Amino acid sequence: QLFDIFVAEIPWTVSSKELKEYFSQFGSVQRCQLPFDKDTGFHRRYCWIKFSTPQDVQNVLQKDSHILEGSKLALKLQSRRRRSQRRNPGE
Repeated sequence: QLFDIFVAEIPWTVSSKELKEYFSQFGSVQRCQLPFDKDTGFHRRYCWIKFSTPQDVQNVLQKDSHILEGSKLALKLQSRRRRSQRRNPGE
């Protein structure tokens, strides 16, 4: 099972590699998903960080503020991402 943290307010200049490096100080980062805008070529200034254990997530949330390149990141615990609101036929 993977654990997600949603991160917003990411500076334009920060890459997914830098995000992964930053968050690895709190635990084992499985994945950093930083969506890009096809039109502008820039990322959308938010991402999901997947950690290995709930303890890693707690480590991140215990720190008061996370600052990258002078900007304060906005973090939110994402317990479960809903893929779709549709119900399975037959329910």
